[in-house]
Amino acid sequence: YLSQNIKYPEAEQKAGVTGTVYITFVVEKDGSVSGAKVLRGVAGGPGLDAEALRVISGMPKWIPGTQNGQLVRVAFNLPIRFMLQNTPQAKPSNYSNSISK
Repeated sequence: YLSQNIKYPEAEQKAGVTGTVYITFVVEKDGSVSGAKVLRGVAGGPGLDAEALRVISGMPKWIPGTQNGQLVRVAFNLPIRFMLQNTPQAKPSNYSNSISK
């Protein structure tokens, strides 16, 4: 669902902004998604944060959580990674944290 529905914001794409947006939301007892908000966004990329929220808010229903045979609400944190392909000027906004050692 995510890969088919996320559209890279044009301003961030032109500026070469990449990074990961962390979204939190609740899967309700009926499987719907509610209370979506940005836990941690991308510095210099407000369009990435907004796009991640837009896509999460429009998600189809999930399979609801159960506990002891009862349906329950479940909080979920989801990282959404925005990367540009074949762009030499693209670098993560948190570049020092993204280098693997």
